[in-house]
Amino acid sequence: MKKRKHVFIYAASLFIAVLAHAFFVKEWADGRYMTGPGDGLAQMIVFKKLLYEQYTQGNFFYHYSFGLGGGTFSQLGYYFSASFPFLATSAAVWLLQSVHLIGEADTLFWAQSAVFISIIKLSLIIFTAASVFSYLLKRRAAAFTGAVLYGVSIIYFRHEAYWEFFTDTMIWLPLLVLGAEKIIRERRPAWFIIACSLSLINNFYFAYINLIFIGIYILFRWLIKLEEHEVKKWVQCRMFIVSGLISFGISAAVFVPVVYGYLNNLRPPYNEKIEWLNFDDNILFSSRIIVVPAIFLLFLFVISFYKHRVFRLFAGMSLLFILFHFSPYAASAFNGFSAPQNRFEYILAFTIAGAAAAGLSQLQELRRKELLPAAAVVLLLYWYHVQRYELDIWKPANESILLLLFLTIAALFAAVFVKKRAKLAVYGVVILSSLLVANTYQKYALSEGGGLDSVSKSYITSEEYKGDEQSKLIRLVQKEDNDPLVRIDWMNGVRNNTPIIYGFNGFSAYSSILNSHLLSFYWNDLRIDMGRESVSRYASLGDRANLYSLLYGRYYMTEKINEANVPYGFTKHMESEHYTVYENQYMLPFVKSAERVYAESDLKKLPALAKEQAMLKGIVLADPTEKTEQPPDLTNLISKSDIAAKQAQYQNGLLTVTGENGGELIITPKKPSVGPGDYYVSFYLKSKARDKGFTLKVNDYVTTRKSNQSIYKTGVNDLTIRVPKADHISIRLPKGTYELSHIALYEENYQTLKNAASQNKTEKTDSLEWNKNKLTFTYHNSKPQYIMLPIPYEKGWELKINGKQQKIEKADYTFIGFKAQKGDNQIELTYYPPYFKISAVISFISLLLAVFYTRRKKARL
Repeated sequence: MKKRKHVFIYAASLFIAVLAHAFFVKEWADGRYMTGPGDGLAQMIVFKKLLYEQYTQGNFFYHYSFGLGGGTFSQLGYYFSASFPFLATSAAVWLLQSVHLIGEADTLFWAQSAVFISIIKLSLIIFTAASVFSYLLKRRAAAFTGAVLYGVSIIYFRHEAYWEFFTDTMIWLPLLVLGAEKIIRERRPAWFIIACSLSLINNFYFAYINLIFIGIYILFRWLIKLEEHEVKKWVQCRMFIVSGLISFGISAAVFVPVVYGYLNNLRPPYNEKIEWLNFDDNILFSSRIIVVPAIFLLFLFVISFYKHRVFRLFAGMSLLFILFHFSPYAASAFNGFSAPQNRFEYILAFTIAGAAAAGLSQLQELRRKELLPAAAVVLLLYWYHVQRYELDIWKPANESILLLLFLTIAALFAAVFVKKRAKLAVYGVVILSSLLVANTYQKYALSEGGGLDSVSKSYITSEEYKGDEQSKLIRLVQKEDNDPLVRIDWMNGVRNNTPIIYGFNGFSAYSSILNSHLLSFYWNDLRIDMGRESVSRYASLGDRANLYSLLYGRYYMTEKINEANVPYGFTKHMESEHYTVYENQYMLPFVKSAERVYAESDLKKLPALAKEQAMLKGIVLADPTEKTEQPPDLTNLISKSDIAAKQAQYQNGLLTVTGENGGELIITPKKPSVGPGDYYVSFYLKSKARDKGFTLKVNDYVTTRKSNQSIYKTGVNDLTIRVPKADHISIRLPKGTYELSHIALYEENYQTLKNAASQNKTEKTDSLEWNKNKLTFTYHNSKPQYIMLPIPYEKGWELKINGKQQKIEKADYTFIGFKAQKGDNQIELTYYPPYFKISAVISFISLLLAVFYTRRKKARL
């Protein structure tokens, strides 16, 4: 009977989930998908494609095609690498592919399947919440109605559409509450251990938010006893601590590597002032994050409901989290004390749902003398919001909110007068109201207002996202060049994850968590401009030929209208109607040896070009133990150049651009060399405007810089731009005032590159094979020397040479280097996520402890 009851509740949950997605199901039928045009297309469906392909090939830890290469298990742990919903979905997709019911799981497939995955996930959220509310209230209908309020809240659809993995945590939150209640009421820790472990494994970031909430929940429960005979607080405290520690232990195999990846990220600190309170958001009508249901507000002003402890508990927490919603400081605290981000409001949706469910369970006690003043106060609140925000109440979205308010009030009055027969009508109105608000939000806020209506099959298969022309050209290059490690530089617009979408090895990546050494290589060490300033990404190599050769970049693809910045030494290889592929004539081998050693400290204050030349001549190490070489000596040509401002004034490092269409600072070298090559111009640049981004042009090179107020600004203002040789170098900026100082100019004739390419023509590498997370090859050395691989250095790599464990060093600022022996070197490099092995042992031991601990507690009962 109990099993049948659960089946019925899940069936009802699935039915509601389908109705809640009615708008998006219709959109799917019309070829438009439940995926955001920003991160949805740039990250969500891309990472799902990448990880699904990895996992089905038995590769769980590392991917050479993730940017310049990276540990996907730890760096994508924030997204999907350990997400239970994604893993379950992947298993289902694999089974469907096995029986040939579906085709390739590419980005289009993941976009098309998004609405169906969301329906299943939402049904699980409603089911778990309904089960937990039923445990607390013993009223199934009220519990289910509250669960619908929670699951069908607008924050679910906002997060699911834009950042799909955010909503996973809504499954675990009710289970954490159930686990806490089981300890408080029954002295049983099993559910708490399970819920904590699931939350910690699934996503460390939302586990942090969930654990803050459960701490607040426990404090509220200690203040508000729900049952007369509850476990003593000191016993509870001990059980929570022990259970929590066991949960951390169980999750260690995932949690430790993923958190290490997060800590090894590089992001500038947020230094802007954070307000304590800001009441600008209209949470009754037009908030993008949370719309407070009318039923909750009405119950909030029914005084007699506060006699019931469950209502008091959830109403109190709801008021606290409403205050948190209006506090940027709280938003910062929930975001790890970084930039304020409103990602925790699913907790508010849960507490509001709990309060509403508790109120619905007490409908029989509602009196007319209490409902009348409650309705009056709520009507005044709505009227105040209409006036304050100057709302047009006849707009469909606002009109529907008001209509639902009056329907809810009418249903409650009917329940007061008709009693039992009208209670079902109240449940029905609350559920229908939630469904209507959800579908209205999907249409007006997400689709029309948030750009989801642009995410269609035609767009995803277009030249702007994944076009046929670009795909065919890339496949031709790959077919002709069978080297699986060779890299192609090309990015479709500003989509840094283009290489994953098209399936080639590239030079760009976009992820909230990336290798800090690699980001520092771009931002600080080599000052590589990416064409667009932004955190959480890197792109291309600034068209700098030395770097392409060092990092195994053989091909450069560009639109024919943008051929002015093709790197030096690249010649036309093949073309299509709109695109041309160029090939590097000065390639260095994948496995590069070096006799000369340079110290990072000696190169620290030198220009980027000097560092490039040192990398070409030898190897750069952070802490070399042997004798080091003198750094390359470069001449700064700026003192031998004329500097003039046009439509601008330049004085004491301050450039004031007065031209309506912008102005420029023109550098003219007095005695440039006759031979071919490039200029490297470097300078410090910062806009004096408080909140305005801008475009920088250096001759034909174009890049954009963020506003000083942007939370995505790198904070790096020292730039180095490669410019093909010309009579003049123009630094062009839009109207405004800029700090432009420390200008330097260097000439590169590429003789160092040509020498390095000719010296490395004799291939010394045999049997090179990359299999999943392992790279093996044989290298012959005439004498002991260093080897550098264009693989980003990160914790987790293990090296064996001729069967013996050897040390890996961070070489050339961010890549793998090591000392090889004289003669044949059988080299084996294996990658495991940081601390994975010891963490896996801790997880296994903790699982055994969990079984022992829960059985022991059960035996005592």
